[in-house]
Amino acid sequence: MSNKIEYNDLFAFHPGYYISEIIDDMEITQAEFAKRMGTTEKTLSKLVNGHINLSNDLAKNLSTMLGSSVGVWLNLQQKYDEKLIEIKERESLDEQGKIMKMIDYSYFKNNIGLPPAKNMSEKIKNLCACLMISDLRILTQQDFLVNYRTGIKNVQEKNIVNSQAWLQIALNCAKQMNVDSFDANKLKGFLPEIRSMTLQEPNQFIPRLREIFSGCGVAFVLLPHLKNSGINGAVKWFGNNQVVLALNDRRCNADTFWFSLFHEIKHVLQQKVTKVFISGNNDDFSDMDNQLEEDADAFASNYLIPLNEYEKWHPNKYVTDEEIVSFAKKIGIHPGVVAGRLQYDGVIPQNRCSKLKVKYHIVMR
Repeated sequence: MSNKIEYNDLFAFHPGYYISEIIDDMEITQAEFAKRMGTTEKTLSKLVNGHINLSNDLAKNLSTMLGSSVGVWLNLQQKYDEKLIEIKERESLDEQGKIMKMIDYSYFKNNIGLPPAKNMSEKIKNLCACLMISDLRILTQQDFLVNYRTGIKNVQEKNIVNSQAWLQIALNCAKQMNVDSFDANKLKGFLPEIRSMTLQEPNQFIPRLREIFSGCGVAFVLLPHLKNSGINGAVKWFGNNQVVLALNDRRCNADTFWFSLFHEIKHVLQQKVTKVFISGNNDDFSDMDNQLEEDADAFASNYLIPLNEYEKWHPNKYVTDEEIVSFAKKIGIHPGVVAGRLQYDGVIPQNRCSKLKVKYHIVMR
């Protein structure tokens, strides 16, 4: 700490700043000034350099020594404290403003119901209240909510910020839901029905999914994708033996949605209550348990498309749309899910089978 704090056009002068000038005007050493003031050289040095505040006793000694009032010195300390708060607030606002620029405020206004903001300060205030944090800089901490994997390689600060903001919104939604205590066996019993929903439209399967999950102790949250979050889904335990399973419409493809859903279901069934799982398309966060992730990937792939059936079919790069549709019908799943698997496995290029793949768009209700 210095006896003079400067930030842009703001200045804060500690009482020690003025004491230093007085010592220079008197043309004496700090040691002599300390003796005259009735304090130690060490205490005076700390005061002059702004390392300690001016106490009532020190203010009284100065006023007697210099023929001024105690109030003058205490007022200098008060003004310094007030200006220091102003500087810190300005500095905080500027730093949080940089983070706010990484976040799409309109997402929270349009989907979460945040009010319009007149300026950056209002945006920061509204978003902090929404995310239940005191400072947006908290979102930059990689271990704030979770260490996770994301779909974006070479993770940047904006990815960390937005992914944690998205997860907090999912948690907020989950805590407003009435769900039963978690029942793994009950959830396992519904897996065949959930798989069959790939053949339905979202307006059919989403209400039923919510009903199933709620009865199994899972708060099922669907959110629109938040730009730069890189997230497909998340699992986090909360409350009294309850868990949130959150998905969004990132990439919008149905095959991504269903793979992510079954991937997260596996994480729920793993019941690692102290872990938080966030998943995308690549393993970019190092603290995730690779075996748990591999298990979840394998479960999602093989439950949607049974491995024995897939290997028996043995498709190659020349596979036709008709053959894909026929295979999908045989195993009772949407052909877009099969096409997505073939693309993921590198059997066919990403630009193939666009007519077979459908897109979902999540709207908050």
